Amino acid sequence: MTYLTAMKKVLYLLFLSFSASSFATVSLLEREALVSLYQATNGNQWKNKWNLAAPISTWHGVTLQGDKVVAIDLTDNNLSGTLPSTIGGLVFLKELYLPKNKIEGTIPKAIGNLVALEKLNLSSNQFSGVIPPSIGNLLRLVQVELYMNKLKGSLPVTLGKLRHLEILSIYNNEIEGKIPVSLYSIHSLRVILLSGNRLNDELHSDIVKLKDLETLSLFDNELKGLIPKELEALKKMRELNIS
Repeated sequence: MTYLTAMKKVLYLLFLSFSASSFATVSLLEREALVSLYQATNGNQWKNKWNLAAPISTWHGVTLQGDKVVAIDLTDNNLSGTLPSTIGGLVFLKELYLPKNKIEGTIPKAIGNLVALEKLNLSSNQFSGVIPPSIGNLLRLVQVELYMNKLKGSLPVTLGKLRHLEILSIYNNEIEGKIPVSLYSIHSLRVILLSGNRLNDELHSDIVKLKDLETLSLFDNELKGLIPKELEALKKMRELNIS
């Protein structure tokens, strides 16, 4: 074996070693969470399937930052089945987009483990049950989009803990009861879309606290009482629909 051939072999082995280590950097907990998501939502029927034997960096819709899973976007990818509680293992996840699929069942309480999450979009699915109060653990959330599902129960009071929230979109569900007063303490809110539900209380005058509110949509509910005159003080309001 010549010196050049030997060097090529060494470099090749180093490359294989580096590649293998780079493929294995995602933690076992995160990998198991991804595989569980694939299996629980009938991955073999997805439009863009995952090759579970290939590196995670090649999996459709998965974004890595270093050795951490930071984003999942499986929009309109024919996911069905349920969202597994093991999703809570993706503790570095910043964005979770699963809209326009056929996922049913409840939103697992373990969603509250995703403490790095900034954007959550589970819209246009078939989720039922209540919005888990554990969503209040996600203190970095900027967007919550759960519209066009079959969600029931009331809006969790814990939403008021999301002090960076800008967009709350839960229209076209079966949400009932009051708009929690805690919601009016989220001064960063710009968009509130709660139309097409069964909300049945008065709109509180504390809405004046939402100085940055641009869009408020509450039509097609069962709200009662007078329209708060305080709405006039919201100078950034561009769209108001409470018919």
